[in-house]
Amino acid sequence: MANKPTIAISHLGCEKNRIDSEHMLGLLAQAGYQIDSNEELADYVIVNTCSFIQAAREESVRTLVELAEAEKKIVITGCMAQHFQGELLAELPEAVAVVGSADYHKIVDVIERTETGERVEEVTPEPVYIADETVPRYRTTTEGVAYLRVAEGCDYRCAFCIIPHLRGNQRSRSIESIVAEAKSLASQGVQEIVLISQITTNYGVDLYGKPMLAKLLTELGKVDVAWVRIHYAYPTGLTPEVLAAIRDTPNVLPYLDLPLQHSHPEILRGMNRPWQGRVNDGIIERIKVELPGAVLRTTFIVGFPGESEAHFQHLVDFVERHQFDHVGVFTFSPEEETPAYNMADQIAAEVAAHRRDVLMETQQPIAAAKNNACIGQRVDVLLEQEHPETGQLVGRSARFAPEVDGLVYVRGSASLGSIVSVDITAADVYDLYGEIAVTAAYVTS
Repeated sequence: MANKPTIAISHLGCEKNRIDSEHMLGLLAQAGYQIDSNEELADYVIVNTCSFIQAAREESVRTLVELAEAEKKIVITGCMAQHFQGELLAELPEAVAVVGSADYHKIVDVIERTETGERVEEVTPEPVYIADETVPRYRTTTEGVAYLRVAEGCDYRCAFCIIPHLRGNQRSRSIESIVAEAKSLASQGVQEIVLISQITTNYGVDLYGKPMLAKLLTELGKVDVAWVRIHYAYPTGLTPEVLAAIRDTPNVLPYLDLPLQHSHPEILRGMNRPWQGRVNDGIIERIKVELPGAVLRTTFIVGFPGESEAHFQHLVDFVERHQFDHVGVFTFSPEEETPAYNMADQIAAEVAAHRRDVLMETQQPIAAAKNNACIGQRVDVLLEQEHPETGQLVGRSARFAPEVDGLVYVRGSASLGSIVSVDITAADVYDLYGEIAVTAAYVTS
């Protein structure tokens, strides 16, 4: 029997996409395909695309064109495949298959069909699939951290967002399925599990008839993993029960990623945000009272249609008032399939870019002060890599989520994938610096 072709994957987009990539690799490896991290050496390259905003599509297209020029057999998967489907096969002769955002579990069958010379289009019009703990997974993150998807899709219809069009409505996994996967990850040496979905505070509504995040967190508290981190918590879903579960479950980090998007009620209403402009100071203050040590990250969109200077100033004042630990700022991207695309009073791109810069400059001294406050503290740090040039250990404290927040640069020696106590000696706007505490034994090994 002929050897099976080797396959590489080019991963673009978010951590939800990353999990799809990991499942495709797991299924292919199980079926006997060779996985190669080097695209140049592989027979097939799977490009797991992002189509969230124009910039992401442009990156996806650049990647596809480069691979086409290298005469690779290209399999296009993910959100852009869902978005444009057959158009991609027509535009890119080198593409041998297009696989939709909820069809990644069919990847072995798709590759086998392309081997017979078929050009395959495998796109379910309404995405409904979500992988569970039984689907093989080939992790691509550092050994100490893993993403765990609790739900897929979204039931909200924010005016700027194309995700429901690309990923379908919300579908949650059962608590039992999630806990089983968490236990499996812990047994592989994972120290930090990051819970992800489009709206994690809505977890379980479709399956159980009500939000079940508090119950899920309590059950994950019984899993032998050091850190459980929650991504994408909508403020209105941070009920007293959820806040109590975060507070009372020792391995659940008091770290909240709140995608607020704006502060002004008129802009939030225009965005069709789920709380219709009710993100007021009270919600943020309540979180700070219930979880005094909470680390708060948020993201904002500037330049949304109709955003006046007064609306923008409201946002600047909001950021100054609440002193968030981490802030991401995006300029509005008009997407054809969304209501915001046709809204009146579109903002010029250069105005939006200027507002982004102003908001980031507002946040920088706040972020620096938050980091400077860590100097002199002893904190737990998950060690993830060695700096390629200095050999210094690099990791993250509980204040920093993977890939989006800062890093901790550590002097001393310890095993990668372990959590150690570190004395913080210096800080800058984004990162911390320290040395392994001499008296400290490993917190975990």
